[in-house]
Amino acid sequence: MAEVVSNKQVILKEYVTGFPKESDLQVTTSTIQLNIPQDCNNGLLVKNLYLSCDPYMRTRMANRQIQGYVGSFQLGSEISGYGVSKVIESAHPNFKTGDLIWGITGWEEYSLITKTEALFKIEDTDLPLSYYTGILGMPGLTAYGGFFELCSPKEGEYVFVSAASGAVGQLVGQFAKLSGCYVVGSAGTQEKVDLLKNKFGFDEAFNYKEEEDLNAALKRYFPKGIDIYFENVGGKMLDAVLLNMRKNGRISVCGLISQYNLEQPQGIYCLGQLILKSIRMQGFLAFDFYHLYPKFLEMILPKIRQGKIVYVEDKAQGLENGAAALVGLFSGRNVGKQLIVIANA
Repeated sequence: MAEVVSNKQVILKEYVTGFPKESDLQVTTSTIQLNIPQDCNNGLLVKNLYLSCDPYMRTRMANRQIQGYVGSFQLGSEISGYGVSKVIESAHPNFKTGDLIWGITGWEEYSLITKTEALFKIEDTDLPLSYYTGILGMPGLTAYGGFFELCSPKEGEYVFVSAASGAVGQLVGQFAKLSGCYVVGSAGTQEKVDLLKNKFGFDEAFNYKEEEDLNAALKRYFPKGIDIYFENVGGKMLDAVLLNMRKNGRISVCGLISQYNLEQPQGIYCLGQLILKSIRMQGFLAFDFYHLYPKFLEMILPKIRQGKIVYVEDKAQGLENGAAALVGLFSGRNVGKQLIVIANA
């Protein structure tokens, strides 16, 4: 008879309109049997160690379906997202008991994973396992693909990164510097601005909340214009950037965090700049670059070990603090990559 244990979970209590609240989520405790059902072919039973808080999760907290995108969370059920887990039992030929993996899992202590197509086995364990929620996981691959594959940076180009101290932005800025580019980032506090310049090596950074005129601010930092914009914000920031782009500029659209909590997204008024300046603007999802993960690791692992790339994490302890950590993303409360620590390996 398989052991039955308690299983703390974070469930979606109410669909969200406007800014999410901690009360939209609820921590409950159920039970789980520590074995894989016989009819669950290729399934994995895992113990979750770290969970990733990511802005895209807000879109899944609303009661709306987006064609071609992951669906909404189910009311009364545990939410899910990227995490790092340890395999307790496996019915899958590519994974065995004791393996460490990262990929989509439930926001709970133990999960039965039936969709295993997008799980990655962790081979390099000399680095912190929490890194696989960030620099070595989805955000890292997002930064790599969105910057190198879509923007094709050249030495000497001018790069702007919004939400630059976050899980993805802090890496894009460092990738830009390693490519010989001039890079400026925006963030929402002086602490984050200092982090960008002193920790991540950005050439300049500014607090967008202190700028009455974003167009004027960008002209101040980019008197010759912007070649590459890594977009994490949208709205007024995107409009201001479009006015400051150079001929044949590239915009990689990773996220639009300023828009996620609006029932009616803001319009963009300066799209004519795309025509006038032959600008290429392309959106993407992390899934688009999954096939590049081995190539990404080959590039980034040596740089982390050599101290050429650094990463800042903001760790919340325990599932009981999960709601506050996730909701805090949308007020900029986190400094660096926000994650939740559930257990040690």
